[in-house]
Amino acid sequence: MPTVSVRPLHRTDIPALLRFEITNRDWFESQIDPRAADFYSVQGITAHVEDYLRGFAEGTWQPLVLEEATQGIVGRANLKDIDSTRGCAEVGYRIDRRFCGQGLATLALQQLIHEARERWQLQYLVADVYTRNVGSSKVLERCGFVLEPPPAADPHKLDYRLVLGR
Repeated sequence: MPTVSVRPLHRTDIPALLRFEITNRDWFESQIDPRAADFYSVQGITAHVEDYLRGFAEGTWQPLVLEEATQGIVGRANLKDIDSTRGCAEVGYRIDRRFCGQGLATLALQQLIHEARERWQLQYLVADVYTRNVGSSKVLERCGFVLEPPPAADPHKLDYRLVLGR
């Protein structure tokens, strides 16, 4: 596995994050829902980062980036829709196609699990994965997530859950 650090998202990441998203756009859109076209601009990424950082300040998001020393941002990981009353959040991650299969999605998810337990004191996490995204399903299962019984709201998605024990 390459040497990668997982750290909080910062405003200074905007140029690198835009490069990451543009470079991997086709790959991501083959695995998850596409983003609006205006997302792929300095203004779009800036608004996106500001929204995520506002969500972090409000306690509803935990945005992280994965950074490789020579390649810059090679992944993203988020806790979203953090609900401290219910003790839950949804996980999401995106890994640069060139770095897939090198353990980075597992690293990202392990960090999200750690943040959920230690920072947010959550009781469980959920993840939605398209059925065609076999790699993500494997990562979730490797990290202890369990497939929820069907039916999913969308027949093309799988719902996973992880109960966070201490």
